[in-house]
Amino acid sequence: MEVLYRPNTKHTLLLVLLATLITLAVGQGTRLGFYRTSCPRVETIVQSAVQAAIRNNPTIAPGLLRMFFHDCFVNGCDASILIDGASSEKTAAPNSLLRGFEVIDAAKAQLETTCPGVVSCADILALAARDSVVQTGGTGWPVPLGRRDGLVSRAADTANLPAFNDPVSVQVRKFSDKGLNTQDLVALSGAHTIGTAACALFSYRLYNYNNTNGPDPTIDPAFLPTLRNLCPNGGDGSRRVDLDPPSVGRFDNSYYANLRNRRGVLESDAALWNDPTTQRFVNRFLGVRGLLGLTFNVEFGRSMIKMGNIEVKTGTQGQIRRVCNAIN
Repeated sequence: MEVLYRPNTKHTLLLVLLATLITLAVGQGTRLGFYRTSCPRVETIVQSAVQAAIRNNPTIAPGLLRMFFHDCFVNGCDASILIDGASSEKTAAPNSLLRGFEVIDAAKAQLETTCPGVVSCADILALAARDSVVQTGGTGWPVPLGRRDGLVSRAADTANLPAFNDPVSVQVRKFSDKGLNTQDLVALSGAHTIGTAACALFSYRLYNYNNTNGPDPTIDPAFLPTLRNLCPNGGDGSRRVDLDPPSVGRFDNSYYANLRNRRGVLESDAALWNDPTTQRFVNRFLGVRGLLGLTFNVEFGRSMIKMGNIEVKTGTQGQIRRVCNAIN
């Protein structure tokens, strides 16, 4: 029998709610229990690899989550981001700081020993993203499986990935192009609760924003000295800063409180509060009185299931790679 994610008691109600959303996967070619007979230990094996990696290096958790996001947004969730090559997706600028590839490789090596030629790298990545959330205190969700691995990986195809300085209108369009709505955008952006960003991606907001000789006026003035101390003008652009300082490494909804308090680090995050279209969803995740509330863990899982079915390859499409960083 396939081992699926087993919730603890406090997560049971949330998973009951999530179970009603699994119909999102119907018709996409993925399903629960896909490896029930062919590789029943798949989830246990991936979970063990993720646990060991995060225990050793907590920054692996946001790395795996971001890797899955970047994979799905470029030619679908097909593990094309894992392929090595001089001009593969992995080499593109938006992916240059991704981490956690070795975790996927370790899980794949174990699975090839246990059930060779059966489990795709795309499914391993989908499970690893879920397990990263669980390992940092979030609620898991049942992951429909059955993806196959892609045969194409081009750096040029990453041009339309959501970017750190995208205005809300562009973010909404990019998500809509992938079948995701505005609520999905705000929910999935909540992954930044366990993320970090290099100073180079936001320090322009701190000093001479839009050639004004001053900071981005939407930043809380009391927060500005903290960011400037972490990222001095002309300093090390590779230094990494927590995107959710109040709850470093903990998967929760405090990211949205940061946005409300004008403490979003990335311009694309801050924009979610500054635009009324997305601000409404931020407030719903915060449980603001007078609005229909949204439970972050439930909605994040729902949106991850939806994102995980973007342009998936199933059946006879693609292949099952023997190693994740190279096409067979």
